[in-house]
Amino acid sequence: MGRVGEAEEDRNRRLLRARDLIDRRSTEPLDVDLLAATAHMARAHFIREFRAAFGETPHRYLQRRRIERAMTLLRTTEISVTQACMEVGFTSLGTFSRTFRDIVGTSPSAYRAGVDPAIAFVPTTFRMRWTRPAGERGADRPSADPEVSPDRRP
Repeated sequence: MGRVGEAEEDRNRRLLRARDLIDRRSTEPLDVDLLAATAHMARAHFIREFRAAFGETPHRYLQRRRIERAMTLLRTTEISVTQACMEVGFTSLGTFSRTFRDIVGTSPSAYRAGVDPAIAFVPTTFRMRWTRPAGERGADRPSADPEVSPDRRP
């Protein structure tokens, strides 16, 4: 594999700085202009570069991070869906529920009710990897078909 050029390394470092900001402040109101400024890029250029580097837009990445946190809250606490919605940074229950369904494949209430106590003994890191919402490409989700090994996914 070829050596990464200085310009590409600088671009990657700036994109990582913006992604780290999302990770640190995902429960706060964040907009693309702030993230682009953090990466020292114009808004449209930042969105294109972020998507090329991470496989999803900055807005979708922020939504997925919030939904991941909501999944944990719904799995491990007794707070209401509305409280979880507000705690992870959404301001609208409708938007939260629609986004949750789009990313996870089920409503927040159904997700909470469907947590299987039989897997409670599975280490958290394995459970998080398996239940993490897939990005747009879906490539980071293990195959559900036992006949398809992870190395031979279509």
